[in-house]
Amino acid sequence: MIESGLDVPSENTLVVERADRLGLAQLYQLRGRVGRSAERAFGYLFFPVQAQLTDEAHERLGAISRFTALGSGFHIAMRDLEIRGAGNLLGAEQHGHIAAVGFDTYLRLLAESVAEMKGEPIPEEKEVRIDLPVKAFIPAEWVGQEALRLELYRRIATAKDHEQLESVRAEAEDRFGMLPQPVRSLFAVASLKIAAVAIGVQEISTFRNQIRIKPIEEAMGLEIAAAMKEASYHTATKTLNLPLAATMTGEELARWVEETLQD
Repeated sequence: MIESGLDVPSENTLVVERADRLGLAQLYQLRGRVGRSAERAFGYLFFPVQAQLTDEAHERLGAISRFTALGSGFHIAMRDLEIRGAGNLLGAEQHGHIAAVGFDTYLRLLAESVAEMKGEPIPEEKEVRIDLPVKAFIPAEWVGQEALRLELYRRIATAKDHEQLESVRAEAEDRFGMLPQPVRSLFAVASLKIAAVAIGVQEISTFRNQIRIKPIEEAMGLEIAAAMKEASYHTATKTLNLPLAATMTGEELARWVEETLQD
């Protein structure tokens, strides 16, 4: 029907066998062939078990299922560029890890350079230094390919809010299986970073048997110090000192610090 140009306005169901063999642009165009105005459409994409899918096929199917809203064609195109590469700019001839960093990051860097040349102000990105006794990383035995690990690191680090971070976590668990402890700790540290940025914290570190958090506004610091045993607040440096329990490590420690700041 598609190749012959026939148009049946009432059709509302699409069935694609071996969708893993089709490109992302092809899948996007096929999906748009069903459904008219108030006619609700259904699309069924069949593919073999995940163990037989290539990494690119998995990325394509994940993208077509993620971007379903009206006007998502631009996001589909950007994701397609990330998956396939974009010639010399992000392709195999480009040195370094720019291909793994992703096209979104490249566009952000390009926009900052253009704004700088125009003399326009560049919004400063808030950074938080977190130095806790937490083993947070992606094990090679969990995600074997380096490019996939770099991509996951990038998505975790660039998550702007808890909702986006939770989406990355759910996708990673669905794709690679149950999260090992170091990965759960990595997500916990990323969540702590998001919470810290929201209240203006720039550093969370450990010193002897204390966790130092700064800067903290005086009212908040004094309130936490008064409510928690062995906690203290230094007004001059706007530093909040929390007791570091020897039994608390990894994911539990990062989440405890976040809950303390949020509460």
